[in-house]
Amino acid sequence: MSSTPLIESALPLPLVRKGKVREVYAVDQDALLLVASDRISAFDVVMNEPIPDKGTVLTQISGFWFRELASVVPSHFVTCSTNEIIERVPALVEHREQIDGRATLARRAEPVPFECVVRGYITGSAWKEYRNSGTLAGEHLPAGLEESQELRPAIFSPATKAEEGHDENVTFDRMAAELGESLTRRLRDTSIELYEAARERARRNGIIIADTKFEFGRLPSGEVILIDELLTPDSSRFWPADQYEPGRSQPSFDKQPLRDYLDGLRRSGAWNGEAPPPTLPAEIVSATSKRYRDAYLMLTGKPLRETP
Repeated sequence: MSSTPLIESALPLPLVRKGKVREVYAVDQDALLLVASDRISAFDVVMNEPIPDKGTVLTQISGFWFRELASVVPSHFVTCSTNEIIERVPALVEHREQIDGRATLARRAEPVPFECVVRGYITGSAWKEYRNSGTLAGEHLPAGLEESQELRPAIFSPATKAEEGHDENVTFDRMAAELGESLTRRLRDTSIELYEAARERARRNGIIIADTKFEFGRLPSGEVILIDELLTPDSSRFWPADQYEPGRSQPSFDKQPLRDYLDGLRRSGAWNGEAPPPTLPAEIVSATSKRYRDAYLMLTGKPLRETP
């Protein structure tokens, strides 16, 4: 598994799209190759410096969860084994360094145009709205909640997918108006089942999954499957269980060192929060990389380099 940071892949396959973190390539009419780079964004700005091992962590954690939760719902996941990918796509043999540990072979599906967010704790944008109005996406929540408080049962809180900027929290009814009530109920129930299974599994390993987002797609047959990344530090809030204390914000296993550094620059006026990004000190890059590796170790029980 390569430890060389990757800013951007360039493979001999048709490029379908490039996101903030991933390049997606067409393998054939039925399959895609998702390659997670080590790019990192904060406040909707992509930094210049890569975060070593970030893309590998995202890929391998997703692979772990796709296998772990396969009994709940089918997914697009085929494999994230580099050897198996090269066996399927021999043209990649000369490009192993770019895909090693960070590529996922997946079935093609037409994405459902909503993110299925499940919140097990009230934090982030949900806490901000609740503090201001007692609501989440305009729907009232119980009075008296405090920041980071656990929500039982967990709340389904869908969001629109934004090509630029932030996603928008919406109501169940808004989602049902576009997708139909039957499909929306199915996605809600499946999302909550996935979250609850993952929450219990992670908690046993010392991690609280405060919230997460699931994405679904449709196969040509009409079957609905789970797609994209799954329960990673980029798509979820991971908190160390031994430091959890309601009534305040929590430390997290993600880009918190980077966010804290950039927040300091914004407060001091040294950065306006827009592109181009500031130069990141080596210690911030290193600390952020360690957060991602620590999350992988705690979830799986294995250091990243021991992953086959």
